[in-house]
Amino acid sequence: MLTEPTASLRLDKWLWHARFFKTRGLAAQMVGGGKLRVNGRRVSKPGRAIRIGDVLTITLPGGVRVVRVLEMGVRRGPASEAQSLYEEVP
Repeated sequence: MLTEPTASLRLDKWLWHARFFKTRGLAAQMVGGGKLRVNGRRVSKPGRAIRIGDVLTITLPGGVRVVRVLEMGVRRGPASEAQSLYEEVP
């Protein structure tokens, strides 16, 4: 189940829904540690609202990933559902 296009969601919650992090707390910790950028700007608050079309640069232990937000999502569903929330940016 997906949300309407004008919706926004907390950054930590979206990262958890999209399965970038195993727990929402870990997502919040990574954002708070300055490991993430939204549209090129460093973010340090997990409660930062993101919208469809935002580009996230995520620093993970395995490397850096750049993704564009396609959907908000309303739950942490299966991996196939999580992958529909974003697209990789080359």
